[in-house]
Amino acid sequence: MQLYPAIDLRGGQCVRLYQGSYDAETAYSDDPVGQARQFADAGASWLHVVDLDAARTGEAVNLPVIAAIADAVDVPVQTGGGVRTLDAAAALADAGVDRVVIGTAAVENPELVEQVAARQPVAVGLDARGRDVATHGWEQGGGGDLLELAARFESSGAEAVVVTEISRDGTMSGPDTDGLAAVLAATQLAVIASGGVAALDDFAALGGVCDGDRRLAGVIVGRALYEGRFTVEQALEALG
Repeated sequence: MQLYPAIDLRGGQCVRLYQGSYDAETAYSDDPVGQARQFADAGASWLHVVDLDAARTGEAVNLPVIAAIADAVDVPVQTGGGVRTLDAAAALADAGVDRVVIGTAAVENPELVEQVAARQPVAVGLDARGRDVATHGWEQGGGGDLLELAARFESSGAEAVVVTEISRDGTMSGPDTDGLAAVLAATQLAVIASGGVAALDDFAALGGVCDGDRRLAGVIVGRALYEGRFTVEQALEALG
């Protein structure tokens, strides 16, 4: 299971939201490029970057910052937020992003995932409250059923599905292992978990999520790292 330290961008700053609410934001750094270097230097093999402004509006206002992050580190960068067209995906690839994450547009226009996957690596981002998938920066519900969507994208050419339980995101209340197990059983895509990790014990819990011999491919961690619950090095050791 790969560790994906998270860098969520809003207004050029590194922030975290609480349960996806833009009104419950904590700013952690005004130097996201420096933060990315710290994560990479600590041994992270991937970085997960989200353009929160673009997720909400579709405007890639943080693209220069994302390009600077990709240029500053020697590890692959996975980036989502506002990827709603072929041109938006291509712009991220041109900026040095190794894999784009398509969320809202994947739900509203599934064919886009296939079109992007034919040109560059892509993951599908499914953000849900329970099984109700949300879109447009998590501000709109009713996007569909999480498990049905996870299964639908199996043949899309996507490399993975990134699953976020919104009610746990930024809360450090522990991951939704039951929900993740259901997603793992619903799709043959690699599943990357996001939301709720608070302690090193949570990595053991996530490691126990399985469907037969299939296990989670990765875990995205944000607030717990920023608030010093553990370090990247400790997280990697816990992941084995």
